[in-house]
Amino acid sequence: MKFQPHDLSPERSARDLFGARLRHHREKADLSLRRLAEVLNYSKSHLARIERAESLPYDDLPSKLDTCFGTEGLFVSLYELARREPFPGKYRRVMEIESRAAVIETFVSAAVHGLLQTPEYAEQLMRGVHPHAPDPEIDSMVQARINRQARLDHAKPPRYWCILGEAVLRCPVGGPWVMHHQLSSLIERGTAPHITLQVLPFTVGQHPMMLGGSLELFTVPDEPPVAYEEGSRSGALVEHREAVAESRESYDLLRAMALSPRDSEAMIRAAMEDWKPCGPLRT
Repeated sequence: MKFQPHDLSPERSARDLFGARLRHHREKADLSLRRLAEVLNYSKSHLARIERAESLPYDDLPSKLDTCFGTEGLFVSLYELARREPFPGKYRRVMEIESRAAVIETFVSAAVHGLLQTPEYAEQLMRGVHPHAPDPEIDSMVQARINRQARLDHAKPPRYWCILGEAVLRCPVGGPWVMHHQLSSLIERGTAPHITLQVLPFTVGQHPMMLGGSLELFTVPDEPPVAYEEGSRSGALVEHREAVAESRESYDLLRAMALSPRDSEAMIRAAMEDWKPCGPLRT
């Protein structure tokens, strides 16, 4: 498939700036992506993703780019800035809002929410969503996800309410050991006074999020509430007052349809038994 360039926004982040500078110097040198990949002995598809600011380089690509283009450390410097940005530009504002929220309310239909994932579950999930990503990139994404969870252990954590679709308990991400450990972690997390977990069982039938995806509501002190809706390949921050009110109504209906926290724990425990590994748990 021929690479289709699109407009870049170098002012948005260091990751975007890295991609924009890469394209600028590549085109200035009159090199196609394929030819540059051959010169650098690097994946053409990954170079394309770097240009689009969808991915960060790995190994020694930044220094190779500086050598190739004679840019005297430009790409090494940009990489050092970009790798400290844990999330791509399209998610950065959502993560910034999440970091300041006093109340976080989430619904997930197919996978454990990022604030509750174990490292093993997060890794297997990332490998499924990004099947062609190299190991260093997967490690970086997993670490960024785990780092987000520190807020729940803060001295003044946010009030966190999470509704899990029953499919979350049934989908075998990573196999029995990963699932057993993940569900055990959910039960432990759910004992914290600032965290409430509910399960939305299959038996409720149709519901406001029937078409899939996830919904998040953020309450930040002295700011209007916002919502975030995400599908498998896209997400949208919702800020218009009426649209946020509609998201709030959907969430409140989901909460009313879901099992009580006690019954939800019982369902999670039952599902955990279904995922009990045949051999001893790994440590």
